Amino acid sequence: MKVFVPVKRVVDYNVKVRVKSDGTGVDLANVKMSMNPFDEIAIEEAVRLKEAGVATEVVAISCGTAASQETLRTALAIGADRAILVETDADVQPLAVAKLLKALVDKEGPQLVILGKQAIDDDSNQTGQMLAALLGWSQATFASKVVIAGGKAAVTREVDGGLETLELTMPAVVTTDLRLNEPRYATLPNIMKAKKKPLDTFKPADLGVDVAPRLTTLKVVEPAKRQAGIKVADVAQLLDKLKNEAKVI
Repeated sequence: MKVFVPVKRVVDYNVKVRVKSDGTGVDLANVKMSMNPFDEIAIEEAVRLKEAGVATEVVAISCGTAASQETLRTALAIGADRAILVETDADVQPLAVAKLLKALVDKEGPQLVILGKQAIDDDSNQTGQMLAALLGWSQATFASKVVIAGGKAAVTREVDGGLETLELTMPAVVTTDLRLNEPRYATLPNIMKAKKKPLDTFKPADLGVDVAPRLTTLKVVEPAKRQAGIKVADVAQLLDKLKNEAKVI
């Protein structure tokens, strides 16, 4: 079974994000970038499936600038067998990513696509669902446990009331949640081996996909700073402020 794992290059989760002075976006100059944490979990799960003998090949995929090769090399160091970069300088939005992934799925024929439930830069949580819809495949989102056997996938996912287990007919798309696993660290020997693993590069035009943005960002602003709390003398004053100032009762 071949497994596709899309990964995204994002601002490292430890970095405090700064908004540009003109409000056009986030300042990426001299900012540490890394693999989206949810995608790192997806890579780890795919590698575990291969180690268990369920998967035969793990292919990491990224859509973005040439710098995304660094993210793909990290995926290769974790355990992916090869990588594919769809190189473009355009602002690739979820629908465009889903279309690019569909083109690659049609080209290579994997039986499972496993990816992070969302990217920490835009928090869209759309690509996996859009890809499943375009392919007409089964899908399970926010997976906290994945078991594949007998041509079916049993996926446990977290819902408001607890846990829900779905049985999917393969092929399928699965998006990962934080509790699925704890990704391993890439060791130095594996980082060195990753440099020799194959990494193919395509352009969106090679796949017949138009990646022109459908959405336009009008303005980016930092969230309002939290106001300091106040002390009240008694319950009556508290109720008065909740009713007349906060207007929550």
